[in-house]
Amino acid sequence: MATDGKTLRGSRTAGRTATALIAAMTHSGQVLAQRQIDGKSNEIPAFAPLLNDIDLTGAVITADALHTQHDHAAYPHERGAHHLAVVKRNHPGLHERLRRPPWRDIRLDHIERTRAHHRDEIRRQKTAASAHIDYPHARQALQAVRWRRDLGTGKLTIERIHLVTSLPPGAAGGSELTARIRGHWRIENQLHHVRDRTFQEDASKIRTRNLPRVMAGLRNLAIGIHRQDGHTNIAAALRRTGRDHQRPLTAPGLT
Repeated sequence: MATDGKTLRGSRTAGRTATALIAAMTHSGQVLAQRQIDGKSNEIPAFAPLLNDIDLTGAVITADALHTQHDHAAYPHERGAHHLAVVKRNHPGLHERLRRPPWRDIRLDHIERTRAHHRDEIRRQKTAASAHIDYPHARQALQAVRWRRDLGTGKLTIERIHLVTSLPPGAAGGSELTARIRGHWRIENQLHHVRDRTFQEDASKIRTRNLPRVMAGLRNLAIGIHRQDGHTNIAAALRRTGRDHQRPLTAPGLT
């Protein structure tokens, strides 16, 4: 389950900041919850309230580095879930300790080669079990390295990230952990990007009271119904349902 926030840019007015929302979505693309963020705050205080009404038993919660907070690691544990957290320089001490292990001497857990979007990618991942990670309930540290070569320009970029997880050794193999790391970004690609590009959400000028949040929820509902109906291209699904007024009712089983 991935959590991430999004700002509805078109909802800003002269006297009010743009509406910001945080959502929880399964890695298969179903939005389970969405919550509006206080205009004077950020995503961090909204994390636990967002998940309060979801059954988290056995789930693995993924989030970006903003949510690598001690409270956010303790909360899933209390609810019978696990966390997988990215550690960056906003936690300098922990980040430095995760960089310190002799990663060169640790065996490779998983390697994956792909070619898509005019680039070659190689992903390499290593995992180290440890009982002394200064992060609540953390059982393993991970290092993920991505080599990306642009086929058009030949430019090579290398990205190295470190993560911690409460999953104990042996609970998930290298390929499964890699899938969960990559799966987190589906909330950007399969939800936020679709709402921006297909529904033109950021261009929407709906600003009255709670209507920006309500409309975002309706977009989430439409995306979820089309995914349950087997569609992967939401724009094509919208065109198809638009040709027959009965089809929007058929997909959720209302006719």
